[in-house]
Amino acid sequence: MPAPNQILFFDTTLRDGEQSPGCTMHHDEKLRMAHQLRDLGMDIIEAGFAIASDGDFSSVQTIAREVKGPTIASLSRAKREDIEAAGRALAPAPSRRIHLFLATSDLHLEYKLRISREEALDQAAEAVRLALTFTPDVEFSTEDGTRTDPDFLIKIITVAVQAGATTINIPDTVGYTTPPEYEAIFRNVRARVPGIENVVLSAHCHDDLGMATANTLAGIRGGARQVEGAINGIGERAGNAALEEIAAALMVRHDLFPFTNNIRMELLYPTSQLLSEFISFGPAPNKAIVGANAFAHEAGIHQHGVLSNPLTYEIMTPRSVGVDHTNLVLGKHSGRRALDDRFKKLGHTLTHEQLDEVYHRFTELADHKKKIYDQDLLGLLTHDKSTVTTHS
Repeated sequence: MPAPNQILFFDTTLRDGEQSPGCTMHHDEKLRMAHQLRDLGMDIIEAGFAIASDGDFSSVQTIAREVKGPTIASLSRAKREDIEAAGRALAPAPSRRIHLFLATSDLHLEYKLRISREEALDQAAEAVRLALTFTPDVEFSTEDGTRTDPDFLIKIITVAVQAGATTINIPDTVGYTTPPEYEAIFRNVRARVPGIENVVLSAHCHDDLGMATANTLAGIRGGARQVEGAINGIGERAGNAALEEIAAALMVRHDLFPFTNNIRMELLYPTSQLLSEFISFGPAPNKAIVGANAFAHEAGIHQHGVLSNPLTYEIMTPRSVGVDHTNLVLGKHSGRRALDDRFKKLGHTLTHEQLDEVYHRFTELADHKKKIYDQDLLGLLTHDKSTVTTHS
């Protein structure tokens, strides 16, 4: 069990993340990513779904053998063949976890699994007991948990805990819930499941309504002490909760979330960049924490404020998450202060009158050109070269 105020980070970039279109990684890429996730401070790395393919089995096995430190996990359906494959693949890992999942909503039970609630209860107990023969660390996930009848959710979690599960995950599998609802689910489980105080509760949220990070934080408030997600928020459909967002929220809003964790914040951006090398797309420019514009400012008012004191418009320093510097983007919304700052960095000091004249030409250019390069700025000086002071 972690300390009461510690949050465990469970990374599923290599499993749930890789399941999204365009995110397939080959064996060596998954291994490199796993090493990076270890360096980042992930407590648990879900290396794959061992039964899915020979390639996935091999990747899980290699990561289990070569990546030391974190707990290595493999996903498994509540089926004997899945559990046995996961157990074999994870065998080389000093610390290993089988991550079982079984659908619990009536919708999934009827239309996907075609089993009754009673059969689901039996499968859950049997699967947990079998998984425990391979490792003492077994996580049980109630797939579609947020759309599951609350009383049945309590029943199946109770069965899993009694069978010996050490972590209980309540996933918002289809991104359906809201923060107050998700927090209430965890509080209800903590209040009604016997022995739950000896089990780690986990939050796993998808972003279909854009609330994955908010829901995960709500899960923490409800008692979750493990958070699951992926770098850059990759994953099925709209993706998983972005682990960099959760980590940053815990850092910046420590007043609301007085918890500790093992994440090395300065490696968030490099980890995001490494993932972007391996898959077919990077984060959107306006993506929180790791997007190209996350620490970029174009509006003149914002630029003036940031140059005076970065705290005016930045709630964390770029370097705190591994970004080299704030980026003042020059465009039609920029002001004189940012333009003057850029010219100084380019080696040119302008008087107040010169700056006014160059700024006028700059705004004319910016009205017609979406991206302004340094060579464009230097070209603005050619009208008045003799009066510009150059320094090295």
